Amino acid sequence: MSALAASTSTIQSSSIQTRSAAPATATSRSPKSVFFTQGESRLQLRVAMATKEETKARTMFDWRAQAGDHAEGSASAVAEKVKSTLFKAIPGSSAPSLVKRTYKVTVVGVGNVGMACAQTILTQDLCDEIALVDVVADKLKGEMLDLKHAAAFLPRATILADTDYKVTEGSDICIVTAGARQREGESRLALVEKNVALFKKIIPQLVKYSPETTLLIISNPVDALTYVALKLSGLPPNRVIGSGTNLDSSRFRWLLADHLDVNAQNVHGYIVGEHGDSSVPLWSTVSIGGVPLIGYLKQNNIDYSTGTLKELHRMVVDGAYEVIKLKGYTSWAIGYSVASLVKSVLRDQRRIHPVSVCAQGFHGIEDEVYLSLPAEIGRAGIIGVMDSPLTDEEREQLQKSAKTLSDIQQKLDI
Repeated sequence: MSALAASTSTIQSSSIQTRSAAPATATSRSPKSVFFTQGESRLQLRVAMATKEETKARTMFDWRAQAGDHAEGSASAVAEKVKSTLFKAIPGSSAPSLVKRTYKVTVVGVGNVGMACAQTILTQDLCDEIALVDVVADKLKGEMLDLKHAAAFLPRATILADTDYKVTEGSDICIVTAGARQREGESRLALVEKNVALFKKIIPQLVKYSPETTLLIISNPVDALTYVALKLSGLPPNRVIGSGTNLDSSRFRWLLADHLDVNAQNVHGYIVGEHGDSSVPLWSTVSIGGVPLIGYLKQNNIDYSTGTLKELHRMVVDGAYEVIKLKGYTSWAIGYSVASLVKSVLRDQRRIHPVSVCAQGFHGIEDEVYLSLPAEIGRAGIIGVMDSPLTDEEREQLQKSAKTLSDIQQKLDI
């Protein structure tokens, strides 16, 4: 860590320089337009969601649609090839058939995590209606009233609550936070089996009242339970998402930013694989303000050890345990993490999040297993999974993580 901290001034002096921006020309194209053109499989998802008027408007004002712009070797042609290979749609993907102008979110479970999710979503004005569901009627009503009493300080939204799942009807996203907690000495398989029984009561009810919904699973063990939700729901795999390592990656970026004294939003890097002890840090992809970290350290002969990297990863893994030890539970960070995913879906932001997805066919993973990979998220759920270049060691660790999860999933009664 000292080596990383010591390199801060060097990075700032040699890599972060102020330059005068060149004036834009009539033919200049934004980086977003160049590098985020639709690939064929992703385009099908987008067109399926668009109205005829929206499609016509996009074509009319999109520089990519101009005559001759798709000539071999043009920026647009190259970009389409990049996008069609860099992002791959999950087999069996299907877009929702209905595009709405108002949005409804359901949160199942009004514990600390569920209410942190609800509060953050309301504060960020992400939906017009939110439905809360729980089996404890008194607590459910109390939480609903507590939120309603803040109406003068929040963006306008209808807040509903009931033990009956009919209240969730028409939800665009259903967030599941309910689940049994792991007891001391209890195996992970035993915990999953208890939650499978619970999910058999929850998931079919959600899909019954909201067949076009996207499921967002937060309950732990999140990877195994997202797989369970897929099997119980009958929804296409792009619309069943687990929160996965989205929060782990935020902790990762914060730790690096804290050591280097920079803004965490300018630190990019992902934790992938299982949400837990066997997660995999992708050090080969970490960058600070666009500067690859490991490559920079090597190029400038800055000493670091693999032990330092492992220690930082261990701090990421232990982060939740430390919070639980100090305050008894985690809530706010996962609430913000979930809100970021909800925002990406409902506002079709196409942001890349490391979330739990069906990983079969990616990075040599043969089993139908859910684990976290960087994925582009929009109105159709998972638009595509990023085919990130991994080192041999990272790929081996990811496949090992997949094998661990697959062994558990194959033993489940679903």
